[in-house]
Parts: sequence; structure tokens; C-alpha cells
Amino acid sequence: MSYTNAVLLGLAVGDALGVPVEFLSREELREEPVVTMIEYGSHDQPEGTWSDDSSLAFCLAEALTVDYDLDRIGNNFIQWKKDAYWTAHGVVFDIGMTTHHAIKRLSMGTEPNQAGPTDENSNGNGSLMRILPLLFHIKDKPIHERFEIIRDVSSLTHGHIRSVISCFFYLEFARQLLLTNNKFEAYEAARTDTVTFLTSLPSHEDEMQHFDRLLNRYIHHFDENSISSDTYVVSTLEASMYCFLTTDSYSDAVLKAVNLGADTDTTGAVTGGIAGLHYGIDSIPTDWLAALARKVDIEDLAYRLALKYNLVPR
Repeated sequence: MSYTNAVLLGLAVGDALGVPVEFLSREELREEPVVTMIEYGSHDQPEGTWSDDSSLAFCLAEALTVDYDLDRIGNNFIQWKKDAYWTAHGVVFDIGMTTHHAIKRLSMGTEPNQAGPTDENSNGNGSLMRILPLLFHIKDKPIHERFEIIRDVSSLTHGHIRSVISCFFYLEFARQLLLTNNKFEAYEAARTDTVTFLTSLPSHEDEMQHFDRLLNRYIHHFDENSISSDTYVVSTLEASMYCFLTTDSYSDAVLKAVNLGADTDTTGAVTGGIAGLHYGIDSIPTDWLAALARKVDIEDLAYRLALKYNLVPR
């Protein structure tokens, strides 16, 4: 199995764990925490159902199996919204408003990297949740090229620089996880590289204050009560890094993420992707994988993505 398999399945399992309890509060989940896959709940979906988070990540991955092309990625997003392409059960049941409007703009012919709004209030987690498959395309490119590609892919739905930086740091961290088995060394390297790069771009310096807890302090040293799990992109990034860095296994990381409450599917997906990458496919409980919708199709997609990027089995 390749890294691609661990990433795509890890993301989807984390997403599916969170779907039934999306919108529940942290206090409610402390009373009755998620400990395994469950059915129905918030979206009345069968056990193992993943949401738009995984769908759009798979749309991106599917495009990358052919080549990197923004138009192709954007067309896959349009096909998802219009025809339920790469959905768990042939229906779109969850979509953020920023993503909704951006895909509408894409369908009307807006240039892909101009479709996502750039106002400060459009910094939900809709590009962060789907960005991880891009790792395999950018991992060997120079940092300035990585940043430009990430900016374009984020801007399909989320064009504000804060969303772009969130995706950039997340992928820099994931890239470091490919280089070392020590996740804290990966975190330190990603922090250093991100700060060094962003400070070389004076127009983005003011934005760095929004990432202070990740870049200048250590997010895993904060108290859980200070970690938000709402839909704001920086909150999701912080929460996912916190859950990954304060646990020692795939299952502990994603369960901690989901049980933070609120935007449970996205926090679960963003955490699950990097946890799958780090701990490997064998770390994901087999009963969770068995319950996952379209598992065979996801494995096939991961295989084709690995072939495209000449990734050796892990």
C-alpha cells in the first residue's frame, strides 16, 4: 500500500466518524463521546458515510491522476455539485456557502484561480479540508512553486490569503512527515520553513499574526479548552494539529478531533489525513475501514494516484 492509500482512507474515515455528530457541542460529546463508527445522526446517513470534505479531496485526487490542471479540478467540483460525482451514496448532503458560490462562479466560466472569494469573511475551512492530495504533486518542487500551486488550488473556492496560508502550512507539515518519522521534528521544520518563506513576502507579513499559536508558540502546549473546532480555517488547522500532536495513534487522533464537537467531520478529515500519512494504513481500525462507503473505489483512486507520482509502496 502506498502513502496515497493511507492519506485518502485516513481522511475519509476521519470524515465519516464525524458526519453523524456534526453540530453537536463539546459538552454533549463529553457526555456521550464517539468511540467508533455510528449511523444516522446529524445528516441521517448510513454508517461509514463521508461528506463533501472527502468528495472534494477525491475530486482533486482524480484530476491529479491525469495531470495538474486547474480547469480539470474545477470541472470535477462542478460535476460533484451538479451530478453527485465522487459522493458516498449518489447525493450531495453537505456544502459550505463559500464553496457553493465559488462552484457556481466556476460553472459560469470564471477563471479557476479567481472563483474563490477573497474577502476576510470568506475564511471557512473549505479549501483546507480537501487540499491534502495536492501533497503528491508538489512535494518535490521548490517552496515558491509549492506556494503558488497551493494558492491556485485553494482559490478555486477560497481565495483569501489566510486560507491559502493555512493550506500552505498544512501541506508543508505533511511534506515534512514524508521526510521524518518524528512528528515533532516535522512540526519544527514546517514552522521554520513557513515563517522564513512568508517573511520573504512582505505583503503577507500582517497575516502571520493569525497563525501565532502555530508558528511562534506550540499548539500542542495549549489547553484543550482554548482549542476551537468551528468552521474558521485557522481554528480547524489548530484543532487538527493539536489532536495529531497530543495523541500517539491514528484512532486516538481522529476520535479526539471528532469529540471536540462542532465541525466534527472536517476536523476529523483534516486530522485523519495527516494521521493516516504518519501512522500508515495498518493503523486504521479494520472495522472502521470495512464500514467505509466506497472503500474499494477509494483504494483504486489511491492506486492510480500512486502510479501517477511513482510512489513506492509503504
